[in-house]
Amino acid sequence: MRVGLQRYPRLLEVVYEGSYWLLRPFRRWMVPGGAIERVFVALEKVLKGAIFDCRMCGDCVLHSTGMTCPMTCPKNMRNGPCGGVSVNGHCEIIPEMQCVWMQAWERSKKMRVYGDDFLGILPPPIRHLQDGSAWINDFSGIAGQVPSGWVE
Repeated sequence: MRVGLQRYPRLLEVVYEGSYWLLRPFRRWMVPGGAIERVFVALEKVLKGAIFDCRMCGDCVLHSTGMTCPMTCPKNMRNGPCGGVSVNGHCEIIPEMQCVWMQAWERSKKMRVYGDDFLGILPPPIRHLQDGSAWINDFSGIAGQVPSGWVE
């Protein structure tokens, strides 16, 4: 399923937008910890795992990376490719694997709403959010925070 759906980043972008607007009215109940988060974590593991090979970082940036999870990079590169991308666009660590960031670039060009987000600099992942719900963390305002000292 993962490879099939990831060929359609625009469709995934529409589903993301729709999910965001469907969940938004319920954001006051979407707080870290508790039963609701456990349900969201289970759903995200199944759905995002199957579609994006989600690593449950809890600080999801799929919409900014062409609907390609940067955490699937063997080096966990969050802001673009490392210096080891081969001429054919493959990973230096796993040579048979295309660089995650090459895929993200190509896919982001097909996205109408969030495609330009690819050009921005992403804050590093907030490691203590690992294994939490990205949706819960997003709606509660925890995800996407920048470290002190960063200028936006």
